[in-house]
Amino acid sequence: MGVPTRSIEYAALLERLRQRAVTIRHSDWRVRVDKLRRLKRALIAHRQGLRDAVFADFRKPAEEADLTELSVLLAEISHAERHVREWMKPRRLPTPIPFVGTSAIQHVEPRGVVLVLAPWNYPIMLALCPVASAIAAGNTVVLKPSELTPACSAFLRTLLAEVFDADEVTVIEGDAVVARELLTLRFDHIFFTGSPAVGRLVMEAAARHLTSVTLELGGKSPAIVDASADVALTARRLVFGKFSNAGQTCVAPDYLLVHRAVHEPLVRALDDALDSFFGDTRPPAAYAGIINERHLDRLRGLLADAVDRGARLVRGGDVLAAERTLMPTIVVDVPAGARLLEEEIFGPVLPIVAYDSLDEALAFINQRPPALTLYLFASDRGLPELVRRQTSTGSVVVNDTLIHFGHTEMAFGGLHESGVGRSHGHAGFMAFSTERPVLTQHIGAQALFGKLYPPYTRATRWLLDLLLRWYGR
Repeated sequence: MGVPTRSIEYAALLERLRQRAVTIRHSDWRVRVDKLRRLKRALIAHRQGLRDAVFADFRKPAEEADLTELSVLLAEISHAERHVREWMKPRRLPTPIPFVGTSAIQHVEPRGVVLVLAPWNYPIMLALCPVASAIAAGNTVVLKPSELTPACSAFLRTLLAEVFDADEVTVIEGDAVVARELLTLRFDHIFFTGSPAVGRLVMEAAARHLTSVTLELGGKSPAIVDASADVALTARRLVFGKFSNAGQTCVAPDYLLVHRAVHEPLVRALDDALDSFFGDTRPPAAYAGIINERHLDRLRGLLADAVDRGARLVRGGDVLAAERTLMPTIVVDVPAGARLLEEEIFGPVLPIVAYDSLDEALAFINQRPPALTLYLFASDRGLPELVRRQTSTGSVVVNDTLIHFGHTEMAFGGLHESGVGRSHGHAGFMAFSTERPVLTQHIGAQALFGKLYPPYTRATRWLLDLLLRWYGR
């Protein structure tokens, strides 16, 4: 059987991008800034097209599209635009005493041709944030959007063709078969956002070529609500974090651990906040839909399993099938072993577990793989550091939700099950770069190591003893 035509086409495309990568790898910072500005201007000019695309795929409100897709993306591009000159500068390294007579400079260079595999939940922002970082770092890019958001994929294809030449940034649409074919090729870096299960497949494919990866995965991000928390404010911030994009957010609070002293007041405050945010319309006007029937059925199954085990619905649970909507749902008394507490929910279902001591809450968290984010709500100023020291997650956010994702000075990422590597801002630039040091032994000077060549003499032994004492001091 011959090689499929599509694979031949992808290999030819990759070669064109590789040739272009050679010509732009040492591009001036002004050139890269100009590319970022063109991308930013195109996004602003096509703002309504972006809104229309995410509404077509998600029924996401225009305001939510502006807030969670466009504003985060523009902030990321603007930050890179302001700082790329500084990020690109070679850095002179200090000279250790044994290396007197040498100098060392660390250069930052692009990786080459990179592959960005984008997810469906924030299909514009999570596609273009890494693309912007890759462009700032001087790479050429293949972007594979999710097939589950066809309107957004079409928007990305049109937008990027307007801004970039096809041999610098190109969009390849298609399903999982297309993604697998792309992963057989030798890219210089792969940036994947999605589930841990698919992340393992990406890492396995990358290993065949020893290709570096950045994996932004998921996990069950916990939220601890201490007895000292401001209950009303906590409820509003939790509702925003959990029910934005109908819970289809990798850093959404997945479950709540609530001190028993504020358990009932918080449940009432969450109910009030949901009324305030969404009212009683069906479906709510300010509320996105579930991406497809398969994911809606999965959420139904999670709820049914919890209720069968004795959990109690205090709000929601009803499905509007025609609108592909699961109404905002709160579940209490969720027993150990329920799928709601074992699987990443990725939907508008908020399970609540009461605890009596902080040790109990921390033990609950530490029994699970490290999540992308841990949220803590407390007025006790000593609690954040205590919780940070006794847990392991990609990040910690105190008294709010989601906002860290848009903080351009913060590196974002997980560990183990929740991710590999970091992105956003300078971390995103470095994800698509490689550090290349240059060491120069100056003519007429000789570092100590040059005096240690054979033949070995008593002077050699004396110098070695001196060197070892220096390093062992």
